[in-house]
Amino acid sequence: MIDFEIPAEAQEVRGRVRAFVQEVCIPAEKELERRPYKEVLGELRAKARAQGLWCPFIPKEHGGMGLWPLANALVQMELGESHLGALAMNTQGPDDATMLTLLTYGTDFQKEKFLKPLLNGEKRICYSMTEKAAGADATGMQTRAVRDGDHWVLNGEKWFSSGATAADIAMVMAKTNPDAPRHQQFSTFLVELPNPGYQIQRNVKTMNPESELGEMMGAGHAEIIIKDLVVPHENIVGGEGQGFNMGQHRLAYGRLRHGMHNIAMAQRALDMATKRVLERSTFGKPLAERQGVQWMLADCASELYIARLMLLHIAYKAEKGMDLRQENSIAKVYLANMVHKVVDTAIQLHGALGYSQDTPLARWYTSIRSQRLVDGPDEVHRWTVGRNLLKAYKEHGTTAPACGGDLI
Repeated sequence: MIDFEIPAEAQEVRGRVRAFVQEVCIPAEKELERRPYKEVLGELRAKARAQGLWCPFIPKEHGGMGLWPLANALVQMELGESHLGALAMNTQGPDDATMLTLLTYGTDFQKEKFLKPLLNGEKRICYSMTEKAAGADATGMQTRAVRDGDHWVLNGEKWFSSGATAADIAMVMAKTNPDAPRHQQFSTFLVELPNPGYQIQRNVKTMNPESELGEMMGAGHAEIIIKDLVVPHENIVGGEGQGFNMGQHRLAYGRLRHGMHNIAMAQRALDMATKRVLERSTFGKPLAERQGVQWMLADCASELYIARLMLLHIAYKAEKGMDLRQENSIAKVYLANMVHKVVDTAIQLHGALGYSQDTPLARWYTSIRSQRLVDGPDEVHRWTVGRNLLKAYKEHGTTAPACGGDLI
C-alpha cells in the first residue's frame, strides 16, 4: 500500500504556519511601506518565537522546531507565500543551508562562535563560492589560501555572493592545495565581517530592480575583492581539503528550499489569477467562463500537482536516509521552470495590471528568472541527470532507477 496521508503532527504544524503567514506575514508586507524593516521584522520574529515557530529544521536541543524533512517541506511551502515568511521564522536563505552545514560539520568552537548567533537570529551569513572565471564549475575557482602558521591568507575575487551586504559572517571557499585531486583542492573558511580583507565592491545590478529594502533583506548579489584576508586555521569548516564537499552539502538543501518556496509562490500567483478571472468580464462575458482561460488555469494546476509530488517523494527519501541526488537535480530544474510558467500565466490573466507594480507579480517575475541559474544552472543539472540515466541503463538494462522507478 502507498500511503499519502500526512501525519497528524505534520498537518498541525503546517496549519499553524499557514495561519501565521496568512494572518501575520502577508499583512506585514504593507507595513514595510511606512515603517522601518528591522522594526517590522523584529515584531514578526517575536510573534513567531512566541508561537514556537522558529528554525523549523533545527533540532530542538539547538532551539529549533526539530522538524523532519516532510514536515519541514510542508512548512516551507507555506512560508514561501510571503517574502517575510522565512525571515520571520529565521529559515531564510542563504543562512539556512549554512546553519545545517555548521550543525553537521562544525567544531564545538565554530558552533559556539558562529552557529549560535545565527540560530538566535542575531547574525546573518553569506556564502562566497562563485567566481566570474569559474561559473558553474566550482573546481575552476582561483581564489587562493596560503598557510602562515596558525592562519591562512586568502587572495582572489568572488562574484554573486548573495546577501553579503546584509551579512555579519561570510563562508568563503578557496584553493588550499592545488596539487591535490581536483575535488580535494579547496577548503571553506568562516570570516567575521566587516573585515578589511573582504572588500564588497558593489551589489551587481540585475534584471530584478534594486531597492534599499531588498539590500537589507539580503536580496543583493555582491562582487567582492579578497585581499590579504587573514583567517585562523580553526575557522576551516569540515577540515582542510573538504571545501567542495561542504559546498555540495549546503547547496543540496538550498536547491530544495528554492523549490519549496517556488511552489508557494506559484500557488499564491494561481490564487490571484483565479480571483482575477472570477471578478472580471470582457465583451459581456465573465473571463472565468472562457474555455481558453480555463485551459490556462488547468495547465498551472498540473504543474503544481507534479511539483508537490516531486517534493513529497524527495522528502520521503530524505526521511529514510536514501540517496536523493538524482531526484534533487530533476526537481531543481522542473520547479524553477514551473514557477516561471505559473507566474507568467498569472500576469497574462491580469492583463496590464499584472505587468504593473500594483501587484507583486511583476516583481516575482523578474526575481524568479534567477532560479534557472542559481545553485547550478539548468543545463548542468540536466547533464548530470542524463549521465545518470546512461549509467543506470548500463548497470540495470533500464533507465527506471534514475527516473523514479524505485517508486513501483
